[in-house]
Amino acid sequence: MKVAEKFTSINGEGTRAGEIAVFVRFKGCNLRCSYCDTLWANEPECPYNEETPEEILNYVLGTGIHNVTLTGGEPLLQKDIRNLIHLLLQAGLQVEVETNGAVALAAFCEERPVFTMDYKLPSSGCEEHMITENMKLLEKNDTVKFVSGSQEDLLKALELIRTYDLTNRCHVYFSPVFGAIEPMQIVEFMLKHRLNGVRLQIQMHKVIWDPDERGV
Repeated sequence: MKVAEKFTSINGEGTRAGEIAVFVRFKGCNLRCSYCDTLWANEPECPYNEETPEEILNYVLGTGIHNVTLTGGEPLLQKDIRNLIHLLLQAGLQVEVETNGAVALAAFCEERPVFTMDYKLPSSGCEEHMITENMKLLEKNDTVKFVSGSQEDLLKALELIRTYDLTNRCHVYFSPVFGAIEPMQIVEFMLKHRLNGVRLQIQMHKVIWDPDERGV
C-alpha cells in the first residue's frame, strides 16, 4: 500500500472533531478538486513508503490510540484496503474512511468502517464524477460533507439533502471553501432553508496549526 504519511493528531472535523486519532494518508486520487488541500499526495513525484496492511496495523497499535482515519488521496483505491480495514476492525479500533464520492461504496459494505464522504459540488470541478447511488448506502454513523464555495454549491447540496433524506440517514455537514465563501453565508443559507440536522464545521486543525502544515 502506498503510504504518503502516518501521524497522530486530533480529528479536525466531523463527528469525532477534537478527539485524538491516528491518520494514515495514502498516495493517489482519481480526482483533482479545485479546493484540494493535499494535492501533493496525488502528484507522481510524491514520496511514499510501500507498506503491508500488517505493518500499518502494527504502527497504529503502537500509538495506543483507538481512532483511526484512513485518508488520501483516495484510500479506497488501494488494492489491499479491504484487508487493512478488516485487520483494524478485528483489533477493536474505530475506523473512519474519508472517501471522495467517486468510488462505489457497495464493494466495501460487507465489513464496514465509518464512511465520511466528501461529495463534490459544482465549484470543485469534479461533480460529474460523483456516484449518487452511494447516498443510499450511507448509515447513521456515516457522514456526508458538502464543501461549499458558492450559492450554487449550497443549492445543489440542498437538493441532495432533500432527495436522499440525508438528515435522517446520516450526519450532514457544510464546510466553507476558504476565500470563496464566508461561513456566515452558509449559516444564513441554513437558517433560510430551515436545515435542521445539518451542521456547519470549520476545520479545527487549520485553526490550531498553519493551514498548510503537514502531519497534523
